[in-house]
Amino acid sequence: MHNSLEDGRQKIYPQTWERAATFDFFRTFTEPFHGVCLRVDCTATYRYAKDHGLSVFLSLVHRALAAAQQVENFRTRIVDGEVWLYQQIHGGSVVDRPNGTFGFAYYRFHPDLDAFVHEAALEMERVRQRNDIERNPAQNLIRFSVLPWFDFSSISHARDFAHDDSAPRITFGKITEAEGRRTMPVSIHAHHALADGLHVAQFVEHFQNFLNAPESSPDEN
Repeated sequence: MHNSLEDGRQKIYPQTWERAATFDFFRTFTEPFHGVCLRVDCTATYRYAKDHGLSVFLSLVHRALAAAQQVENFRTRIVDGEVWLYQQIHGGSVVDRPNGTFGFAYYRFHPDLDAFVHEAALEMERVRQRNDIERNPAQNLIRFSVLPWFDFSSISHARDFAHDDSAPRITFGKITEAEGRRTMPVSIHAHHALADGLHVAQFVEHFQNFLNAPESSPDEN
């Protein structure tokens, strides 16, 4: 098992948090996640990845992680009943294997897209050579998946309700081209005790800006 991705974090005390009432309301819901599906224009990032010989999927993951760093609510997690704000958020995703099964890979965020993709590609290959399913214990993750066969308009996820997990889930769909532009559906699910529709909208705005400028870093957006 590779090292934990946990790093700097700050404890949030709900009693003095502006989200105290919202947190208390949603934290005990049987299904506290809310989700939306929408389309994003990934033309610039798709072209950049193809021109530089990079994985399109990992390039999209990087742009989403860069956006998540900008939204405090996407960096907040519930761990053992306590609320923590993380300094940085990393990624994890499903990885397909030659035998038709899958595993989970975990990617440490790097501000530079090329550096992130090269390192993440090595992690994906490592997972493809295994037959087990590893679960990284880190909480400061966003869980990614991709359904490249479907131009979907809705999606749901398998969940273990007995397992305390507040990490957002983001799924990419089939990339399609029309009039010289490439777009894809994106599903975003977030824990309502930590993030509302407003915060999802803020994330989407940053995500689209980063997609439009694949060479930009989080500090520049």
